[in-house]
Formats: sequence, C-alpha cells, structure tokens
Amino acid sequence: MIIHVTDQAGENHELEGLEGWRVMEVIRDWGLNIKAECGGALSCATCHVYVDPAWTDAVGKPSEEEEDMLDSVGDVRPTSRLSCQILMSDALDGLKLTLAPSAGKD
Repeated sequence: MIIHVTDQAGENHELEGLEGWRVMEVIRDWGLNIKAECGGALSCATCHVYVDPAWTDAVGKPSEEEEDMLDSVGDVRPTSRLSCQILMSDALDGLKLTLAPSAGKD
C-alpha cells in the first residue's frame, strides 16, 4: 500500500506501508519530519496531518478524543487528523496527506 505525503517543506514522498499499520508509523519509519512523541497513544498531537479533501470520507471523522487533542494545536484545519489514528488498509491505498507544521521536529 502506498501513501503520498507532502512534508513541511513542500516535498512529495511516496511511502509504502503495511495493512494495519498506523499512518504515523509509516511516516516516522520512512524518516520524515514528524515528532510522534506519544507513539500512537492519543496523548499528544505531534503527528498532526492534513488529509487531502478527496480522501476525507475514506479516512473518516476523528473521534471525540482525537478532536480534543487537535484542539491543543494552533494550525488545525477542517481536514486535520492525527496520523496515529488512521490505520492502513486497502481502502486507503493511494492516500494523500500533508504534514502539519506542528508535527515537525524543528
């Protein structure tokens, strides 16, 4: 499965992931600029991404807990999600997203 990620510098990356992996894990393991401090425990918002509008239905809406975490960052958009809460599946093959500035290590 492939996801297309635009990093904070505007560079596009095509990343391969495995079914059941968190999108955050794929991004982190390929070495992109993502903090992912809590490792997917839904206790921070350092894996914040913007899902391409064409993919928002496939990805689904955030849970109430995820929305609460997103409220803690200043760069939230209508398509914001925490990448640790999106699981790779065949339905998401080709997913496009952008890393939010708040997710960066810099």
